[in-house]
Amino acid sequence: ERIPRRVIGSQSSTGRTTPVSTPLNILDLSAVLEGIDPLTKFAIEEMDPLTQMATESAAKEQQNILNPNKKSKESKRSSDMEPWSVRKNAILAKFTTSEKLSIVTSFLSDGEKVVVKAQSSAVDKVQHRLEQLDYFEEGSQHKLDVSQSEYVGRIGQLNRELVSAWNSEQRVKALKIAIQCAKLLSDTDVLRFYPSKFVLVTDILDSFGQLVYERLRTKSDYIRPGTQISTALPEDFTPDMVPESAKETCRNWFYKIASIRELVPRIYVEMAILKSYSFLTSRYTIKN
Repeated sequence: ERIPRRVIGSQSSTGRTTPVSTPLNILDLSAVLEGIDPLTKFAIEEMDPLTQMATESAAKEQQNILNPNKKSKESKRSSDMEPWSVRKNAILAKFTTSEKLSIVTSFLSDGEKVVVKAQSSAVDKVQHRLEQLDYFEEGSQHKLDVSQSEYVGRIGQLNRELVSAWNSEQRVKALKIAIQCAKLLSDTDVLRFYPSKFVLVTDILDSFGQLVYERLRTKSDYIRPGTQISTALPEDFTPDMVPESAKETCRNWFYKIASIRELVPRIYVEMAILKSYSFLTSRYTIKN
């Protein structure tokens, strides 16, 4: 359908008009923008699993912006979040592989374990810890190619070794295990399995961070104002309630981790103990 329209600046004496075509059906932009366009969909299929999950999440956010009504429904569903244990099991079940996985460790090779000897004096205890540290640094490491089930089993064994070392006062060994577990996240050879590996390894790092936090709490008994009774810190404690000795121990943990030479394990291990910042400052308090 053609509608006559006068052209601005044209000579009025000619009386000519410029035809303009106007479609009868107006293009519905909301229908075009609904969902993911073909090019983006193709790009997502070529991505690694973690980037794919992040891109799909961003696409959903974009759809929520274009569809406010749909966003309200999504917000209502997200308010009832599923437990992490359920989400973790779903990730482990989804991201599997039949390829061989490499694991390098000096703590589980051939089932060897460091024998803990009783120390009769403080000097013997310090000497034993130094010998332990030398053993972990200089001990032979074996690179093993294992199946997925064997890999999961060895990760679980590392977790038990970390807790056992911590409970037997071997803080150095526990830290070394946490560092070595964090190093596993640098290996991206089998991308399909990486999300599952991330879940398994970060579970160990979470355990380590919780052990450090609880250790600092046990060293942070304080005396209530107006009394002479020493009591444990409450759940909602503030840094001014923490004794200076406990704060010094907390700083020492962060100093030790800051001295890790490799970037990836240094970042992940420090993230694991971020909750312990609450002993030093209330600015970065992290809740459970």
